[in-house]
Amino acid sequence: MGRDWKAAVIIVWIFGALAADAAVNESTQSHYRYSYGKLNATQAPSPHPTLPLPRRSSQLDRDHETHLIRSSIIFGLAKAANESNVNGVCHTQLQQVQRGILSQQPWAMKVLDASGTKPSGFVFGQNYWLGSRAACEGVQRPVGITLSRNYERVMHYSILTQSAPFDMDYRMIYLRHSSPWQVEIKLMSEQILHIGLCLPKACESEEVKQLAREYVTDGSFIKNDIFDMRPEVLYMKDLKLSERFFQRTSFKLMVASLLVTGALTLCAQQLREAKRGDEPSPGLAPVESELWQTLDTVLKWQPLQSFVSCYDVPTNWRKIFATRENSSGEIPIMNGLRSVCAIGILIFHVVWYMYFTVHNKVVLLSYAEKPFFQYVSSAPLLVDVFFTISGFLQTYNFMRNAKQMESVRRNGLWGNAKLFGKLLFHRYLRLGPLYLILMGSVDLAFAYIGDVSLYHINERYDELCTQHWWRNLLFIQNLFDHRDLCVNWSWSLACDMQFFLVANVILFVYARHPKVAKLLTITGLLATITWSYGICMSYKLEFSFDATYATGTQIYTSPFVRVLPYIIGAIAAWCLLERRLQVELSEQQTRWLWHFALSVFISSIYATVRRDVGRLLTTTLFVLGRGIFSLSVCWMILGSATATGVWWSRMLEAKCFQHLNRLSYAIYLMNPLVISLFYSLTSSSTDADPFMLSVVSCGFTLIVYLVSIVFSLAFEVPYSNLSSLLLRSSSKPKSA
Repeated sequence: MGRDWKAAVIIVWIFGALAADAAVNESTQSHYRYSYGKLNATQAPSPHPTLPLPRRSSQLDRDHETHLIRSSIIFGLAKAANESNVNGVCHTQLQQVQRGILSQQPWAMKVLDASGTKPSGFVFGQNYWLGSRAACEGVQRPVGITLSRNYERVMHYSILTQSAPFDMDYRMIYLRHSSPWQVEIKLMSEQILHIGLCLPKACESEEVKQLAREYVTDGSFIKNDIFDMRPEVLYMKDLKLSERFFQRTSFKLMVASLLVTGALTLCAQQLREAKRGDEPSPGLAPVESELWQTLDTVLKWQPLQSFVSCYDVPTNWRKIFATRENSSGEIPIMNGLRSVCAIGILIFHVVWYMYFTVHNKVVLLSYAEKPFFQYVSSAPLLVDVFFTISGFLQTYNFMRNAKQMESVRRNGLWGNAKLFGKLLFHRYLRLGPLYLILMGSVDLAFAYIGDVSLYHINERYDELCTQHWWRNLLFIQNLFDHRDLCVNWSWSLACDMQFFLVANVILFVYARHPKVAKLLTITGLLATITWSYGICMSYKLEFSFDATYATGTQIYTSPFVRVLPYIIGAIAAWCLLERRLQVELSEQQTRWLWHFALSVFISSIYATVRRDVGRLLTTTLFVLGRGIFSLSVCWMILGSATATGVWWSRMLEAKCFQHLNRLSYAIYLMNPLVISLFYSLTSSSTDADPFMLSVVSCGFTLIVYLVSIVFSLAFEVPYSNLSSLLLRSSSKPKSA
C-alpha cells in the first residue's frame, strides 16, 4: 500500500511537470508567432499584441557603430560626411543611411549589404570588394519574386518590398594600395582595390571621392587594417555611358562602314535576283519601284557589277564553308597547323584576360607553371608557327610564279618598283579592311567598358588608339613600347607585314642575282641569332611572367628577334623548290622522322616547365629552341608537300581544317576583343578553377567562331574577292 502511494505521487509529479513545460512552450510559440508577424508585417492577428520587442542597450548600439566604422566603407563614409565636404542633400541622406543601418531598417540593411567590404583572399590577389550592383538596384524598387505565405519564414518580408526613401545609385571607387602582405606579380597595375558603393544619387562623384580621401587618411579605414594597405584614392566611376561615346570618330566611322557594307550587300543581293530572271524574288522590293529602277540602271555598268558581286553573301558563305580534295600543288597540313594554333592562342587569351578579373591571381599563375598546363602557358610560342608558314609561303609562291620571276628579271628599276607596290597593295587589301574594322571595334568597345565596367581597365585602347592609330595603319606599331600599343595583340601582324616587305626585296634580288640574295639571307639568319643572344643577355631574360612582360618591347614584339622562324621557313621553301633536300628514305625512316618532329614540337612547348634556370640556358632555349621548333614545323610542311605522312599528320590534313583555316585570320584578330569584352562586363570577379576554365574556354571558342564568321563575311572575304578580281583584270591582255 505504501509503495502504491509513492508511485501515485511520482506519476502526478511527472504529469505536472509536463503540463508546466507545455505551458511554457505555448507561451514561447505565441511570442515567436507575434515576433514573426510583427517583423514581417503580416496581417495575421497576434495573440499578445502588447508584448514588446526586445530592445538593444545604448552601449550595444555604440559597439555596433564602432564595428561598422571599421568594417563597412559605406557606413564609414556616411559617418565622415558633413556639410563642408558634401552638399546639403547628400549629407542629410547619408545621415539617414547611417541611422537606418543602426536601427536595422530593411532598406538601409540592403544598402549596407550591397556595398563592398573586405573579403578573404587578400594575400593572393583579392582586390575586388564589389558588393552587389543588383542588390543596390533592389534598394530602389521591390524585388520581383513571389513567395507563398503558406510557409513560415524567419526572414523579414520587408527586405523584398521596402525601398529607400530617396534615389540610390551604385558606383565604383578605386584605391591603390601598397600592402606588403599581398603577392606583387608586376603584371600591370594589379594592386587596385575595386570597391562598390550603394550611395544616394544626390551625392556627386567628386564629393564622394574627396570624402573617401578624408576617410582613408583620418585613420578610420586603417584602425583595423592588419595588412597595412595604406590606400590612395585614384578615381571613381558612376558606371554610366558618357555622351562622348557617340561623338567619337570611331563611332562615326564604324556606322559609316556598316552602312556602306550593308548597302553593297543589298546591291549584290539585288544583282543576284536580277540575274535569276523570272524566278520569284524572296521578299525583295519590286523592280518597278523607283529605288530599284535607279539601282538596276546603275548596276548595268559591268565594272560596277563585278565590284558589287564581291559582297554577295551566299557566294561568300559557300567559299568559307567549302571543302574539296587537295590538289597536287597544295600543302594541306598548313590548314591543320594554322587552325590548331589559332585555337591554342585563343585558349591562352582566355587565361590571359581572366587574369584581370580573377580574385586569386597567384593561384592562376601557379596553374600556368604546372606541367599539365604548359600547352596553355606556352601558347605564345605558337605564333612562330604562323611566322614559319608565312615565310615558307611567301618564298614558295613567289618562286613558283615563273611569269612573275621573268618579269622581275626583265623589268628595270621603275618596273620592279611598280610590281613591288602592286604586291604590297594586294596584301594590304586582303589584310587591311578587317584589321581596320577591328581597330574601330576595339576603340568603341573599350570606351564602352571604360565607362560601364566594374573593373579598372589598365589597357585603355580607346585612348591609345586615338593617339597612335597611324602606327597601326602603317603596320609599325611593334616598333614602339608594348605598353603604348593600340590593339597590342596585333604586334605579330605588324611583324608579318614587315617580314613580307623585306622578303620581297630579297626575292626580287634573287630573281636577278641569286648569290647576293643567298648571302643576304644567311647574313640575316646569323644576325638575328646574334642579336637575340645579345639582347636577351643584356636584359637578363627569364621565363617568369613578370620578366617576360617587362622585356616585351625589346624581345617579345621585336621584329629583329621574331624574324628567325620566318627566315627558316623561307629557306625550307627554297630547298623544296630547288630540290636541295633530295634524300631517299625508307618508309620506316620517314615515319620515324615524322614522330621525331612531333616530339620536338611538343618538347619545345614544355621546355619552359622549369622557369628558374640560368640566364645562359634561358637565352639558349629561347633562341635556338625557337629555331629547332621552326625546323620541326618545316619538316611537317615538307613532308606534306611530298605526300608523306603518318596518322596524326593525316588528321591535320582533314578537310574540316580547310574551313577553319579560312577563318583563322578573323579568329586571331577577334578573339581578344570578344574575350576581354565578356570578362569586363561580368558583375563579379572570377575564380581560377581548372574545371570552370575548361568550360569557359569551350564557350569562348564557340562564340569567337560565330563572331569570326560574321566579320569574315562582311569585311574579309569581299576584299579578298576584290583583290582576286583586280589581279585577273590586270593579267588580261589589253586590246589594241
